[in-house]
Amino acid sequence: MQTWQLPEHIADILPERARKLESIKEQILALFRVHGFELVHPPLMEYSDSLLTHIDKGLSLKTIRVTDQMSGRQLGIRADITPQVARIDAHLLSKNDGINRLCYSGSVLHAKPDGFLTTREPYQTGAELYGFAGVAADIELIDLMLQTLSAGGINDTILSLGHIGVFHAIATAAELEDAQRKQLLAAMQNKDREAVAQLTQSWQLDDIWRNAFTVLLCLYGNQDVLQKARTQLPQLSAVNKALDDLTIVCEAFVARGQAIHIDLAEVRVDNYHTGLLYAAYSPEHHDAVARGGRYDGLGAYFGRARPATGFSLDLRIFGDYLSDTHRPDAVRVRAEDCLAAQKEIQDLRAQGICVVVDYGLEDNSGSLKKLVLRDDKWVVI
Repeated sequence: MQTWQLPEHIADILPERARKLESIKEQILALFRVHGFELVHPPLMEYSDSLLTHIDKGLSLKTIRVTDQMSGRQLGIRADITPQVARIDAHLLSKNDGINRLCYSGSVLHAKPDGFLTTREPYQTGAELYGFAGVAADIELIDLMLQTLSAGGINDTILSLGHIGVFHAIATAAELEDAQRKQLLAAMQNKDREAVAQLTQSWQLDDIWRNAFTVLLCLYGNQDVLQKARTQLPQLSAVNKALDDLTIVCEAFVARGQAIHIDLAEVRVDNYHTGLLYAAYSPEHHDAVARGGRYDGLGAYFGRARPATGFSLDLRIFGDYLSDTHRPDAVRVRAEDCLAAQKEIQDLRAQGICVVVDYGLEDNSGSLKKLVLRDDKWVVI
């Protein structure tokens, strides 16, 4: 093996693409800022329990663990920033009982890639709102998610909506145990109707619940799905509340001309989501370009349960949408002139002009301009 080779699904970001991504990152963080979201920088590594690996199987499978040589405890390299932000809201910002709007942008690391063409090191960027349980907060975050994608050049999106609360309401009414819920969720995530039918039959569930889980897999499509769900699913208050929330969200975005897809069997590998789920899809991508949802109570693991909603995306998706960026023109100054021209060099750099030291060798600056001494004055030619 060559020493320069990287692990599978890990890649360098070279200068031109890095410039693109840093540029869009600045734009997105500026967008978040004018919407009231404050930037936080959680650490890359924490004790693994703080990353919720002990309560979320999906995150546990993604998380790379190492032993802390200082404490002997198990550390985890973050696979998702949301649990960290929930910890910050619950613990470090606990004096604020009102709304906290927080955002972030940083690398996460996955033990395995989510797909054949995906990276194990997404550049996770997102925004989260804590402290308000109303569906208006979800609408705010969905709108911000779509604006974020538009800022990165992704405009032709389909907004996909689901609600994990529908599944959990039926599972609770059917008195499913935790292990049974997990089995059924896995089958539904794979859209495996046969597996769902076999499991519900083997557990000898009443017909009303077996039919409900089977019907749930078929409830996808346009807005008409919500009306079908009201007539075909059991009349449970939690189910009706979830359908009401989905209706409000649909009305908010259909009025703006946004294409919408409903999928009531949509479930996530991250088990901390509790309610409305949303994602954005683009024709150029095989998977969602952004995902979000509600995760009320996640902060309870850190001492303060709070309603919360938020979204995230991999900043790298924008690399193919942004126009090419070129390194700004640089001014070369001979190495032997640096000391004498020190003030002029500092002045140029203070103006935002790139000045590079010329050692007489070819470099990657591509500069044709020079700082030279003419008539006892340093001038750029």
